[in-house]
Amino acid sequence: MADTTDTNRNASVPAASNGGTFREGLKDGLAIGLGYLSVSFSFGILAVASGLSWWQAVLVSAANITSAGQVAGVGIMVSAGGLIEMMVSQIVINLRYSLMAIALSQRTDKSMTTLKRILLAYGLTDEIFGVAVSKKHEVGSRYFFGLTVLPVIGWVSGTLLGAVLGGIFPDFLTNALAVGIYGMFISIVIPKAKRSRMIAVCALLACGISSLFFYVPWLKEHVSSGFAVIIAAVVAALAGVFCFPHEEDTGKEAV
Repeated sequence: MADTTDTNRNASVPAASNGGTFREGLKDGLAIGLGYLSVSFSFGILAVASGLSWWQAVLVSAANITSAGQVAGVGIMVSAGGLIEMMVSQIVINLRYSLMAIALSQRTDKSMTTLKRILLAYGLTDEIFGVAVSKKHEVGSRYFFGLTVLPVIGWVSGTLLGAVLGGIFPDFLTNALAVGIYGMFISIVIPKAKRSRMIAVCALLACGISSLFFYVPWLKEHVSSGFAVIIAAVVAALAGVFCFPHEEDTGKEAV
């Protein structure tokens, strides 16, 4: 009799709850939101220092939520790059999100309809993907929406604070804080490069190619910054694919 009661009770629980609740997602997204607040603060300063107004910087963050893509995009806008250049660079830099979306779609429950997938894909980032796929239960629309709320707020509000305060702080402090977003990129690459020779070689190769486009006068004059990023990223990625076709992350630092 008790078993029947428990069965009926479980049956009365909405199916959406199996995919997590909005409150659970909100709780899981808090740490991501706080991290995004500090990183986007640096982006706000960088964007304004590059020539964008505060509202343009905020608009870029609100429309993208991708640090690498935004930094590259600002560079292309400042150098008066073309639309094709902008489009290709963003596809190359942000292509990983398509792969993340495909992987995550295999773990969603029935509440994640096609329309909800399209709308909620706006908030898919590296950190949000990592948290979502680590859940033991399926990912529901309510949970994923809750997971993205605070990170999006943190990213946009951090950009706003950086863009506004960047014009108030003295130049030496503004320049120092603007470097923070590049420090984030380095902190992401270095740990991975220590464990993977492929990542280390690809990162160094991309840096070398970018340096050529910056320091060689002819290349700097005839190749825009946007296409320089595209070429460096594509060449480094292809080199990794063909030179290290079977390498796996061993979890140990490369010697």
